[in-house]
Amino acid sequence: MRPDGRDAMTSTRTAAAAAALAATLGLAAASWVVAVRQMDGMDMGVATRLGSFAFFVALWVSMMAAMMLPGAAPAVLRNARASGRVRAVPLFVGSYLAVWTLVGVAVYALYRPHGSFAAGAVAIAAGVYKFTPLKQHFRRRCRESVRSGCEFGLYCVGSSIGLMLMLLAVGVMSVTWMTVIAVLALAQKLLPARAAVDVPLALAIVGLGVLIVIAPSSVPGLTPSM
Repeated sequence: MRPDGRDAMTSTRTAAAAAALAATLGLAAASWVVAVRQMDGMDMGVATRLGSFAFFVALWVSMMAAMMLPGAAPAVLRNARASGRVRAVPLFVGSYLAVWTLVGVAVYALYRPHGSFAAGAVAIAAGVYKFTPLKQHFRRRCRESVRSGCEFGLYCVGSSIGLMLMLLAVGVMSVTWMTVIAVLALAQKLLPARAAVDVPLALAIVGLGVLIVIAPSSVPGLTPSM
């Protein structure tokens, strides 16, 4: 192949990557707006109800797009560069979100309003999960090349399931908790695993769980005001 041909291919792949990044982050930003509007007035802490199935699934997809797509951007870029085609991005992102949609269906089937003790126990379990080899395996795979958005979604679910359960436990309709969990999920996808950061964070999550169990009223928004 002539040098100008290689240059043209490089330029095409760069343009595809730039368009993929812009589309992914743009969708995430739009999803934040939609999710925050849908959640308005719904937050009741541990007593939150999910509403109808259609409403919750639509909200859940918006939440996952808002929270997870920024962290998925590197994988989307790798896929766009490898294929050199922008049209491959919607399939990758769509199949990625489809995995999270199935998780949302399971959440709707299993979730019930609960008490502060259950919320604290889930938070403690989420902190402990961060120490497990299974969690580290999924986190590592989230940073590697994958063949499809579905495969990437499965790894991300395994990596972030503790944080998602924590969100469900402390306030699934809370914009504040959604933001906190989104930041943590983004950090663990983009930052390399370091014991100096991961261990204190895991212990902080466990500590929050203990606080919820012994003094739930000290955690803002956990229980509905009377």
